[in-house]
Order: sequence, then C-alpha cells, then structure tokens
Amino acid sequence: MQASDLENLKIAIVGAGYAGAAAAKALGVLGADVDVYERATEIREVGAGIGLRPATMDRFRQWGIFDAIAGVSSPSDYFEILTAGCDPIMREQWPGMHDFAEQTRTHLIHRGDFIDALLGVLPAGVVHLDHRLETIEDHGDRAALTFANGATVEADLVIGADGIKSVVRRQLFGDKEPVFSGEHAYRAVISADDAHGMVVDDNLRMYIGRGTKVYLLPLRHRNQVSFDITALCSDSTWAPEVTSDDIVATVEGFDDRIVAIARGLEMDTVNVRAVYDIDPVDTWHSDSVVLVGDAAHSMLHHQGQGANSAILDAGALADALRDADSVAAALASYQATRKPVTDELQRISRQGWTEDEVRDVFPGQQTTAK
Repeated sequence: MQASDLENLKIAIVGAGYAGAAAAKALGVLGADVDVYERATEIREVGAGIGLRPATMDRFRQWGIFDAIAGVSSPSDYFEILTAGCDPIMREQWPGMHDFAEQTRTHLIHRGDFIDALLGVLPAGVVHLDHRLETIEDHGDRAALTFANGATVEADLVIGADGIKSVVRRQLFGDKEPVFSGEHAYRAVISADDAHGMVVDDNLRMYIGRGTKVYLLPLRHRNQVSFDITALCSDSTWAPEVTSDDIVATVEGFDDRIVAIARGLEMDTVNVRAVYDIDPVDTWHSDSVVLVGDAAHSMLHHQGQGANSAILDAGALADALRDADSVAAALASYQATRKPVTDELQRISRQGWTEDEVRDVFPGQQTTAK
C-alpha cells in the first residue's frame, strides 16, 4: 500500500499485551493511525522470565527499539536441557544468532520489564485503558467495536490481540475454547543469591524428570532468576490453589538444590496457573479484521515461542500491509505467511519434553556435555 494510504488507515487494536503493543509499534513505524484498547485499568504483567529469540530482537532493531529492550534484558548464547539430577542431555546455541547482519543473541527478560518497554516506546495517548470489548461487528471494509464502558469505535482495520480467551476470535472466527494440557505452572522470580549456586552464566537451563520440567532463566540485569516448574496435574481450575508442600512434592527426586529453591519460595510471590492452549484456528481474518498472538494461536510454553510468535506476527502483518494493494489482500498474505509456522509451533509445543522427546526434537544432539 502507498504510504499515504497507510497514513489514512484507521486501525483499532484490541488488547495491549505483547501482540497488541508490538503491532501498534510496527504499524506506527509505517505511519498508520493506531489506537489500542485494553480491558484492564492498569497494565500489570505477572509471571516470570521469557527469552526473546534473535528473529524477535532483529524486529526490534528494524523498528528502532532494540536498545530499549536490550537495556532491560540479558543476552544469552545457548540453552541446556538436563536430567532431574543435573546430568546433561543436550546443549544448543540459540537458533538464528548468525542469520542477520549483526550477531543477534536471545535476550532473557522479565515479562513485566518487557511489556513496560514495549508500551514505553508508543506515543502518549495511543493506549486506552478500561475498554473491555463486548461486541465486534464486521461490515466488510470496516468493523465496529462496542465496549463495556459505552464507548464505540469504527475502524478500517481491527486487530484482535486479546489473548487466549479472545472476544474477537469467538465472535467472528469460531469458538475455539482453551484446551487444558494436564499441567500446572508455578512461576516465581527469586534473588540470584537464593539460587543455591545453580546460576553461573546468562543461559537458560531446563531440568526434566517424572513428568516435571524445571526452568532456571537468569535475569542478570535484575540480579534475579526466573524459577518455573511445570508439573502434571489433573486439576483444570484456571487459577488453582496450591500449598508450598504441593510445589515441593513436584520436584521430589530432583537435585537437592532445586528442591531447596522450591522449599524456600514465598507462596505470595508464586504465580500459579493451569496450563492451556487452543487448537489451530482455521481462519484468522476477514477483509477488515485479523487475529494476532495468542488470539490466533495460543500455544503451550514448552518451546518458549508464545511471546516471540506475537512479535513476529506484528512484523509480518506490518510487512503485508506495506507490500499489498489493499487491506484484504494484506490480511490474506499475513495469514499465508504466519499460520503454517504457528500451526507447527503449536504442535511441537504440546510435546511433553521427556528425554526421548528431546532427542526427537533435536536429532543428533543426544548429549553435548561440556
């Protein structure tokens, strides 16, 4: 599309999470008129740490915000998978580090720092809080939004970035309900001084055994560590109630230091969630409405690709709008580019990360102890 067409395009984004904020930045770079509508009355990202892959960091470089993200994150060279007893299974350099003009590492970041940094690079007034979407009407070349606070908005393009329980998806593209994985996730951020010497560099390590995965993700810029446990559990309650003893029991048989970290967690600092994704969505777009991020392809966290996929969605959507002759053509091109990738990521993210599955995913990397 011509620059003048993009500048005259009114875009409404539903949701101010990673996908919505990234889409607002990517489209703002093109000169589009963008507003973001967020249901919450304040932005507060809970959880722990994530890894932003090289392709994601390169998008930030393209948008001129690399330094803003790098300033609140730590660069990492590789990830390692070990047994519950700390015997190495495999170690691999982060894929894509050498795919760009400049070597680009994976950056480890706290979720809260990440969303703060993304929102911080948007112009003032772009994000509108306390706007909970109630209905969306697709009128072909335009769409209309009605919010619980009584506000109404019409736009040439509506971007549904409203997460796994997306109202946009359910009302326009089929009622894909969240699917329970049979797992719970327990996430906390602790001081590096309380990691019992297990963190020695800036690289992610995952320990697996008896259906449980333990992730240690350093956040050196905070002198902290993201400590995540994913464990089998049949309770599908969205936010289950668990005790300290419950959490310690999930790491029984793990290295004593991991057990000690689990035992030392203060429960009021632990984010407890049942783990859900959705099945692949057949269609992500109409001629004036499109899904991005978890609204389009919520996936389990085992591959660490949820936030990365959201950022890459935003970049691909902006590229498609820049290159296509119309909004409708751009949305079709965007889906054709991104959906095969995220369908596969959803599939492999449902693998449970047993030792055998590690070797299936990383053939030839059966052990690389160093």
